[in-house]
Amino acid sequence: MKKVGLYFGTFNPIHIGHLVIANHLVEFTDLDEVWFVITPQSPFKTKQSLLDNHHRHQMVLEATEEYPKLKPSTIEFNLPQPNYTTHTLVHLLEKYPSGYNFSLIMGEDNLKSFHKWKNYEVILNNHDIYVYPRVSSGNIEHQFKNHSKIKIVEDAPIMEISSTFIRKNHKLGKNITPLLPKAVFKYMDEMNFYR
Repeated sequence: MKKVGLYFGTFNPIHIGHLVIANHLVEFTDLDEVWFVITPQSPFKTKQSLLDNHHRHQMVLEATEEYPKLKPSTIEFNLPQPNYTTHTLVHLLEKYPSGYNFSLIMGEDNLKSFHKWKNYEVILNNHDIYVYPRVSSGNIEHQFKNHSKIKIVEDAPIMEISSTFIRKNHKLGKNITPLLPKAVFKYMDEMNFYR
């Protein structure tokens, strides 16, 4: 049984913070692989700063090429919008009926609002959740403290890098290359993204 951690995000663009967290989880927990589940462009929201699905997929592909345990996933690209994590999990279980065990990866900030997610009880009953530290305010709901399905990865590095910061400062002409895998910066630069 292959244990796969699902790391959801727009990855607009994917940066070293994402890779550091995913790699830490795959090397220092019982996860065998981490899949970057790329959230599609919603047809209901046209965010001008959000690149097309295939471009963000290409950047995740470039970023993970040297890491065999990290993989991009386009599973949500063909699901109805707006999409919920609970629906994606059902779809994954239908697509991979055996041999895979899917867990969620989320930041501590998301755990604080997890009780507001659609079908969060169903998710928690059927999947482990790996939580990495984030600098955030608010409290974790009492029901999630010491929960057998919630695994707090306390020694994971705290990464305070955001894609928003990268996009904004790239547009301003700042040098943001250290924040991105080389191949991602090269692709972004050649395509003239976020200018």
